[in-house]
Amino acid sequence: MPTNLLRFTLALMLLPFFWTAAGAQAVSFPELDSPLPGRSDVTYLDLARMVIPDLSADKDGFYKGGLPIDMRHIAGGDDGGSPPETTNLPNAAVLPIKAGGKDRLAMLFDLGDSPDSAEGYAVLALYDVTAKPKLLDAANVAVDRSTYFREPNKLSIGAGDDVLISMSTHFNSNQGYVSTLLILPREDRLQLVDTINTFDENVCAYKRSQDLAFLTLDDGKPYAAIKVTATDATVPSGESCDEAAPDAASHDISVTYHWDTKTSRYVKDSDAFEKLSAENAKRF
Repeated sequence: MPTNLLRFTLALMLLPFFWTAAGAQAVSFPELDSPLPGRSDVTYLDLARMVIPDLSADKDGFYKGGLPIDMRHIAGGDDGGSPPETTNLPNAAVLPIKAGGKDRLAMLFDLGDSPDSAEGYAVLALYDVTAKPKLLDAANVAVDRSTYFREPNKLSIGAGDDVLISMSTHFNSNQGYVSTLLILPREDRLQLVDTINTFDENVCAYKRSQDLAFLTLDDGKPYAAIKVTATDATVPSGESCDEAAPDAASHDISVTYHWDTKTSRYVKDSDAFEKLSAENAKRF
């Protein structure tokens, strides 16, 4: 099975888990050749071709093309690998958002494996589709093999602004690695707020999970504060195993991001998630 078909199949399997509130958040997977709502002159394929110029449908209904346009990695610097030389897309995730008081459209394209990195390559594209469609910004947001929007997909941080939430992940037989990205569309450019790494285990004796919850808090700043809480929970299985089961336990780890008007960026109030990531690395 082609790599991208595997990614698409996995995405469908994970929909109930990742997108409990998907309907309310308006994430959709329209056929690329379908028109935008209320438009007859623009299709999602037209928007996708602003990222992958030669994208076209094959006889099986998949969309194939070559390299995407040049773009940075959302984390900056030397992060991220090169895009695959060929693209094979079943569709793209579409999310209407607000940015700077304006209607914008975000589209997420998982292009597959990078040829020179263990990470995949996924494009988050930001569009203005209120008149003649325009690609405002695009960045590689992959930090692991497969990339999606994560529930709740976006957070309202003001009357006319949203923060996007994406995730990159891979799994093996009993471990799940998840990196969650908070991304702020500001002045029609995508800005990384933070990357939060979590780790799940499911072995004979116990299951240990690290689930994230998101909350916005009005702190009087231009953008609301964002509180992210990781609940680290261990649940014994009750099975007879070679190893002794740990005691049941659960504790919360929270970080709050406040808008700093001097730097025009969100600033976190602790390094608790970095410490969690370091502790998790010892269990890999």
